[in-house]
Amino acid sequence: MVQENAASANPNYPLTIVAAVTTQGRNFASHVAIEPSPANGLAATSYVKCEQLQTISKARLTQRIGTLDEVSMQRVRIALLRVLNLT
Repeated sequence: MVQENAASANPNYPLTIVAAVTTQGRNFASHVAIEPSPANGLAATSYVKCEQLQTISKARLTQRIGTLDEVSMQRVRIALLRVLNLT
């Protein structure tokens, strides 16, 4: 999820914003490569595609696979800022 925690945690709001994650990425500034680790739960190098944001129902999120470390999250933040033209 890329939505701020207060909105994500609100049980009265059924939606959240996510970025696509896939094992197929390219050398684009909006694709952030993430190497697998026990903390993130990924089985292979994956890419957060920051240009592919979606609003989905929280009900679709059935289990947490893992979490990104702070360095990876910072790289995702920077890519999101570029994609959304907020820099």
